[in-house]
Amino acid sequence: MNEQKNIASQPQGTKVGGKIAIEPGQKITPMMEQFIEIKNANSDCLLFYRMGDFYELFFEDAVHAAQALGITLTKRGKHQGQDIPMCGVPIHAADGYLDRLIALGFKVAVCEQTEDPAEAKKRGSKSVVRREVVRLVTPGTLTEDSLLDAASSNYLTAIARVKTGEQEEALYGLSWLELSTGEFGVQQVDHLRLNAELARLDPREIILSDNILQESDIRALNEEVRGALSPVPRAFFDGSTAADRLKDYFKVSTLDGFGQFERVELMAASAVLAYVEKTQLGARPPLSPPVREISARTVSIDAATRTNLELIRTLSGEKRGSLLSTIDKTLTGGGSRLLAARLASPLVELGEIIARQDSVSWFLEQTGLREDLSDAIKIAPDMPRSLSRLSLGRGGPRDLLAIRGGFASSITLLAQLGQSVEPEQLPAELLRSYEALSALPQNLGTLLGAALDDEVPLLARDGGFVRSGYDPSLDELRSLRDESRRVIASLQADYADLTGIKSIKVKHNNVLGYFVEVTANNADKLMSVPLNETFIHRQTLANAVRFTTTELADLEAKIASAAGKALAIEQDIFAHLEREVLAASDMIKNASHALAVLDVSIALALLAEEQNYCRPVIDESLAFHVEGGRHPVVEQALMSDGADAFVANDCNLSPQNGETNGKIWLMTGPNMAGKSTFLRQNALIAILAQMGSFVPASNAHIGLIDRLFSRVGAADDLARGRSTFMVEMVETAAILNQAGERSLVILDEIGRGTATFDGLSIAWATIENLHDVNKSRSLFATHYHELTVLHEKLPRLVNATVKVKEWKGDVVFLHEIIPGAADRSYGIQVAKLAGLPPAVVGRAKAVLEHLEEGDRQSNAKTMIDDLPLFHATAHVMSNEEEEPDELRVALQDVNPDDLSPRQAHEMLYQLKGMLQ
Repeated sequence: MNEQKNIASQPQGTKVGGKIAIEPGQKITPMMEQFIEIKNANSDCLLFYRMGDFYELFFEDAVHAAQALGITLTKRGKHQGQDIPMCGVPIHAADGYLDRLIALGFKVAVCEQTEDPAEAKKRGSKSVVRREVVRLVTPGTLTEDSLLDAASSNYLTAIARVKTGEQEEALYGLSWLELSTGEFGVQQVDHLRLNAELARLDPREIILSDNILQESDIRALNEEVRGALSPVPRAFFDGSTAADRLKDYFKVSTLDGFGQFERVELMAASAVLAYVEKTQLGARPPLSPPVREISARTVSIDAATRTNLELIRTLSGEKRGSLLSTIDKTLTGGGSRLLAARLASPLVELGEIIARQDSVSWFLEQTGLREDLSDAIKIAPDMPRSLSRLSLGRGGPRDLLAIRGGFASSITLLAQLGQSVEPEQLPAELLRSYEALSALPQNLGTLLGAALDDEVPLLARDGGFVRSGYDPSLDELRSLRDESRRVIASLQADYADLTGIKSIKVKHNNVLGYFVEVTANNADKLMSVPLNETFIHRQTLANAVRFTTTELADLEAKIASAAGKALAIEQDIFAHLEREVLAASDMIKNASHALAVLDVSIALALLAEEQNYCRPVIDESLAFHVEGGRHPVVEQALMSDGADAFVANDCNLSPQNGETNGKIWLMTGPNMAGKSTFLRQNALIAILAQMGSFVPASNAHIGLIDRLFSRVGAADDLARGRSTFMVEMVETAAILNQAGERSLVILDEIGRGTATFDGLSIAWATIENLHDVNKSRSLFATHYHELTVLHEKLPRLVNATVKVKEWKGDVVFLHEIIPGAADRSYGIQVAKLAGLPPAVVGRAKAVLEHLEEGDRQSNAKTMIDDLPLFHATAHVMSNEEEEPDELRVALQDVNPDDLSPRQAHEMLYQLKGMLQ
């Protein structure tokens, strides 16, 4: 089965059958000739070829699709002496199959019948119905609700590249587009930031020029970038025509009104527009003008860090259990997407962070209003996605109804806000939302309310969506159509009286139109004199015979005329409403964003109230002081399981005593004690703080962080030939090469994947580099207790450990972070808790005792003066004498053969008492 591939593992993307050859003189049916012609024009796609009520696939397309979808592979005819593979999916269920194919990285060309079969027959009995590809479906260009996740953005991203300077260093242009909402952004990055920005966007599809696919910097993109790769001709990225393409698309004479763009940014933006026009067959959705993103505006978080911290997804790829799923209390799809975008892109702009905090604080105080607004927000439809479908010609009456619903929610929200507070008293972010909602053209909302019925069909061609009373001529035609139904019923009764056949029926189908049907036993009566002059034979079936009459034919013409004219009027009304909505697209998109902002602000206020989060102090210092910090995900998991309350801990990495840089905490302590949880929770608190949220702590003071690095956990990367230790070193190298004094660095167990002294030496050197070169605020967890002596040499290094207690040979984790250093890892006790056989645990204790009595007796403090790097002697570990086993002592002198039944019974009670 084909699987979705990414840049690193599959540069060519998911392949399909390619072009199909036809040899000169080869006999081929007209239908298959048409299929091959269309397939060869779309050779990089699976071709969904419409045949009646099915989309059929042939040749290698059918093989791929049958395997991917788990459907039956059959055959139809022969080509070059070989059976032609074939499979198909029903039209009514096509979206579900499309979803699965797109998730696997395929592209699909949808080929529809664009001609009525009756018209094709007029050209000859063997004429093929005209068919055309109406759209190309790719992972990054989806618009259907059934194929999209309402809570997630679906980005199409383009990567452009130019070489600069004497060393020919690469600069990259990124452009991303959300076709279903119209969001459009561009950015210039260097090779160090490229990976982090792609991880932030998490695109579903990435396009780039086919001539740079095999170059090392492209192939080295991190494996965690999941987007399906779509190589395109280099002409898509032509820098000489890029600006003209953007000006033509947005119908402007200059791009100055949108901002100043670098050449590589224009190349990427032009490429993404060209790809949209190609896949939408020339249609131009109403995109927002390109917004230039400044790299320094958001916190740089690379793919490995996002994975380790489980921001959007867990390590297993699930949303449930991630930070996003834990904090998401939004009520709408737009709100969920905005929250996810803010979480993925924490800010470095102090003013904007504070503005977001102000909105959350305001709603935290406005409890009653918050509940009222929530009632209006939760019924607001997803207007941007409906707007996108309308602009691409894929919209229907339900999309217009969604726009109407959005207008209604906006009016309600404006009224509720206006009754509670003067607009000028709203926080800045909420005031902008209020103004955007106020700018909606209310006459359009009134028009949609008057024109659309409350229950509408999915497709405009089905009719029946215009409200009665909106158009008098339409009402008249509908009346005629509906009255005709009663006339048909009356006519059937007349025929029953005329013929004496009570079971006679007047029916309708798309082939014969209206007809009279009787059972086979009654057919002779209608074909005999005098009834044969009234009833004209049409069709004989196994159990029924069908007739028509002159009167019925005349009535059918009138009904068809009325129904057709009514449907034509409804189509005109739909087109008019669609034009009016698209003319107001900018205002609708702004109002939709305003609704999302309100949704997110209310959701974060509710989160802060329910979980007792505090508003952090954010400034431009190098402070990092958290009091009573908690891990947001673990805390809620403990609450839901009814377990003990989460143990809160402080963390202070702020400069102290006149220092100019933040602290490094060296964390020691046993496995399972909570070191990794503590490390992660402080990283998550920093992210929440800079996205504008309240944080799980009693107090917090965060100096702006520009880069966040986290290397927690161990995993190999076999697909790229990397061992666990190699992955660890690659990620550590990235941190040491990029982190600065404003960075926050989280490192866990550096050097554990290799030999003891090699690993210890690497960890030692890493700490010194963080202290002297990077000067970052850092949390560094380790089991190398020898490293704790570094605090005597490195003034900003602080030792901290996790408090534990021992009880009868077992270890009790208290999950409390305290100053100091651990002298033991308690690994054997943890192994015992994990269920290792008693014999293995006992043998491990004996081996440990022997090792501790041997060559690990040297004092590690001598390392500071003798060899500060790459040499270490082990720290002396305490060796507690194991407590005697009370049960063993009690049974040692007992002879079971000498015990009476009463004595044995009493001894059992004694032994049971020892266990309690």
